[in-house]
Amino acid sequence: MSLGNGANPMRWDCSKRGCFNLKKRPKIELFADCLPGQIAFGDVDGIVEINGNLLLLEWKDHQRISQGQAILFKRMTLLCPATVLVVEGDAETMVVSSVRTIRHGVIGGAEPADLDELRKRIRAWSEDAMANSAVRKAQEASCN
Repeated sequence: MSLGNGANPMRWDCSKRGCFNLKKRPKIELFADCLPGQIAFGDVDGIVEINGNLLLLEWKDHQRISQGQAILFKRMTLLCPATVLVVEGDAETMVVSSVRTIRHGVIGGAEPADLDELRKRIRAWSEDAMANSAVRKAQEASCN
C-alpha cells in the first residue's frame, strides 16, 4: 500500500508547536448565539475540489450521523456537485471500519471497508472528477 506523496497541507508538528486543536482550531462555539435555534457550525475533516467537483471527508469513531449533518450532507449533495464520504474508524491509527457515501441527496448505508478501500474510493472519485468537469457543465448550462 502506498501512503501517498507525503504532502502534509497542515504543516503542523504537535511535538514542536503544541496541540493543534488548542492553538489553532477556532472556538466556533462563540458563534452559537449568532444562529437560530440549535443550529451550530461544524468542522470539516477534509475537503478537496477538482474541476468544480467537491469531495468532503467526515471522520467518525462511530457510524451515527447527527440529524444536522444528515440535513447538511443531503442538501449539499443535491445543490452542488459534491460527494461526502463518512468514514468510521480511528483517526489516530487510520484504521477504517466502514465508509458511507452520500451523493445526490441520498445517504448510503455503511459498508465495511479498510484504508485501502477508502483510498480506492477517493481515487475513483478523483478520476471521475477529472473526466467530468462541473465547471464546464455549469458554463455550458449558463450559455443555453
